[in-house]
Amino acid sequence: MKRIMGLDVGEKRVGIAVSDPMGWTAQGVEVIRRDRSDWLDRLGELIDQYEVGSLVVGLPRNMDGSIGKKGETCKELSRELENRFQLPVELWDERLSTVAVERTLIDADMSRRKRKKVVDQMAASWILQGYLDARGRNRNA
Repeated sequence: MKRIMGLDVGEKRVGIAVSDPMGWTAQGVEVIRRDRSDWLDRLGELIDQYEVGSLVVGLPRNMDGSIGKKGETCKELSRELENRFQLPVELWDERLSTVAVERTLIDADMSRRKRKKVVDQMAASWILQGYLDARGRNRNA
């Protein structure tokens, strides 16, 4: 079974997470800097390394559910990823994922500097886990 990769796309960084082979749990993998011209090449290497069969991209929505500028950017990027890697790409509502991860790290008494290093990766895990959980519920319904 192919793994699913989750992406938390920010302006400067992309958090990456992958599912286990059964598609039950999400684990953070790394953060790729988007200001590197070869960031898509690195993403391709991770897709190959983890034998990824599909991608889930976090879709930032406004609190009223509408899609703003950041959301439109993510939709555009998801189309680009689909074309480049020839993989299905799904968008997943990521509202409050980064906020939830930040709160968790603060509760764990992690310093701001350390949080900055892991928040994108953990947000990608949060997004992917939400997707996997919903998919599992739908499969069992």
